[in-house]
Amino acid sequence: MTVATAPTRSVSEQVRDLLARMTLEEKIGQLQMVQGGGGHVPDHLRDAVQDGRIGSVLNETNVEAVNSLQWIATKQSRLGIPLLVGRDVIHGFKTVFPIPLGQAATWNPALVERGARIAALEAARTGVNWTFAPMLDIGRDPRWGRVAEGFGEDPFLTGVMGAASVRGYQGDDLSAPGSIAACAKHFAGYGASESGRDYNTTNIPENELRNVHLPPFHAAVEAGAASVMTSFSDIDGIPATANRFLLRTVLREEWAFDGVVVSDWESIRQLATHGLTAGDRDSALEAAQAGVDIEMASTAYADHLADLVCEGLVPLATLDALVENILTMKFRLGLFEQPFTEPSAFPQQCNSAHLAAARDAATESLVLLKNVPGMLPLSFAHTPHVAVIGPLADEAHEQLGTWIFDGDTQHCVHVLDAIRALAAASPAADVRVTHARGLATTRSTDHALIAEAARVASEADVVVLVAGEEAILSGEAHCRADITLPGAQEALITALAETGKPIVLVLMAGRALALERVLPKVHALLYAWHPGTMGGPAIADVLFGVREPSGRLPVSLPRVPGQVPIYYAHKNTGKPATPETIVHMNDIPARAAQLSVGNTSFHLDVHPSPLFAFGSGLSYSQVGYSDLRADATELSRDAALEIRVDVTNTGPRDAHEVVQLYLRDPVASVTRPVRELKAFQKILLHPGERRTVAFTLHASDLAFYGRAMRRQAEPGRFHVWVGGSADADLRLDFTLVD
Repeated sequence: MTVATAPTRSVSEQVRDLLARMTLEEKIGQLQMVQGGGGHVPDHLRDAVQDGRIGSVLNETNVEAVNSLQWIATKQSRLGIPLLVGRDVIHGFKTVFPIPLGQAATWNPALVERGARIAALEAARTGVNWTFAPMLDIGRDPRWGRVAEGFGEDPFLTGVMGAASVRGYQGDDLSAPGSIAACAKHFAGYGASESGRDYNTTNIPENELRNVHLPPFHAAVEAGAASVMTSFSDIDGIPATANRFLLRTVLREEWAFDGVVVSDWESIRQLATHGLTAGDRDSALEAAQAGVDIEMASTAYADHLADLVCEGLVPLATLDALVENILTMKFRLGLFEQPFTEPSAFPQQCNSAHLAAARDAATESLVLLKNVPGMLPLSFAHTPHVAVIGPLADEAHEQLGTWIFDGDTQHCVHVLDAIRALAAASPAADVRVTHARGLATTRSTDHALIAEAARVASEADVVVLVAGEEAILSGEAHCRADITLPGAQEALITALAETGKPIVLVLMAGRALALERVLPKVHALLYAWHPGTMGGPAIADVLFGVREPSGRLPVSLPRVPGQVPIYYAHKNTGKPATPETIVHMNDIPARAAQLSVGNTSFHLDVHPSPLFAFGSGLSYSQVGYSDLRADATELSRDAALEIRVDVTNTGPRDAHEVVQLYLRDPVASVTRPVRELKAFQKILLHPGERRTVAFTLHASDLAFYGRAMRRQAEPGRFHVWVGGSADADLRLDFTLVD
């Protein structure tokens, strides 16, 4: 006998059925996100959830409190609609991975995806089902504190890493245990804030918006991102939270995004502060009409949307569409079937596998930028006395970086302890590790500790100096005008250099720092970003050759702050600088004639190139490129072009190489960048190994938004470079034909 079963209703059918039973107040309640109770459920929050006036909470990570809130929402409210529970899970939860900028330096999307998956599992154990990550803002101004949260200056790399992050948070099935909703932020253009000052105005022409700032968000949407967060900033006079072009034309219509749009913290209320509206009522109207589904923290919707609907200023259909998006995400998360969290169903936080993954990510994030021959890797057999110096050498908390509200420092291993552990395991005789801070903090201008640090250094065989920025110096609202080393760190480096002992500088920072004055005084430079929980062991492993350095820069490093913004994908201008035209101001004779003929675009007081180019990084071996070739000289729109290059490890050690392909369209209907990253592969080469690396290009890879704001590839000649950085000089040309 066959038993008949009721057909499973689609999510859209369930949403429509639920929506039809909701009152106006309950609909508006779904649009409201409020702070959690900090580990308990206060009466006002209990009442609001029970009455259907709250649809989501944030910053509640006590699982008992979360389960209590979900019980009230699903068992005691009229319609039993579960809550979204949001948290900034940016680069780990209890187990902290490198800051996103450091993760981008791995050039390994699989590691980024794995880190996001672990973060999701650890956060989901507490009842969190929604993270406000990844941040996909293009960061070309390192003065901006939030560059630490993004994946660097390049749209392609940011898109690849952002999509990997989305996949990690959400998994293959958003309703599966341990999957949490990702949120691509900040939509859009936030990274272009004037002067690198947070929350500031952004003036971005539509062509640049579409070609530079929007592609990473499109990649995240195509990867299935469940939600998008609006930017704090305005875009050419219209704040993002009220920007119908962004939220309706681009996001909903062009990209067919069907997820949730959430405001940033109080950004609906701040529309009045911007000067767009006269107060909360007008702000609610503008945001609703633009298509913001959820208001974070402030209450403009809760206070005014009912009147706006009743007066016909916000059509009921507009409100229903906002609510539908929210309910759809809740169904997709499986919250109606399982709103409660059982911690024992999830892995323990900071377990050995999670810590091992964090160590791998930290190791691959480290970028070796300078290495005087014979300096690194270190060996206790040759340099048995190591002086570990610097204000960040033994600071476990500081290496975690920004946005680590839930990070567990008891599992964090700092650099000094990690080097001591290697020393203890070394078979070499008379091994010693000594320590001096040199400065109380990275910001300190007090020189009192420098003399002792110099004395400790003078007695050692080698100095490992761990310097840079404390975590608090980057992140939201932590912008810097002077991005050289803060405090008296340059004085400390000078004093150590005067001892004559070789210096290995390990820099922890949340941004690209300007290091031209420092670089000549050190023998090696290892850029460590803020590497997370297992940053210390990762750094020690690379310094002593247990692991090979394999990170590459996701940003250009300026020589001096005045070069900012400096990035590799700049336009050529009508008068590009050339080696023949560059003149330093000190080389200009006194009373020289004021002429413009032959002048080009550069600063008189600094070389126009960055100190280190985008994509740069060294290994402990030597890698060469040769025989760049294509399988054809022409590419048609319905075909593919294969680019091949031979990559050889000519050195004595294993080498991880990031093979990078750059492209230029030299003649187009609008001016195009001098180079654009279009593909990359990270490979391992054993000593003496030669490998042929292949890339496949299609016409779509050549496309851009032109004068009519339509994305298309224009026929003509293209340049291709393949190499180890944006400075690659191995080039071939091909032609796109119709």
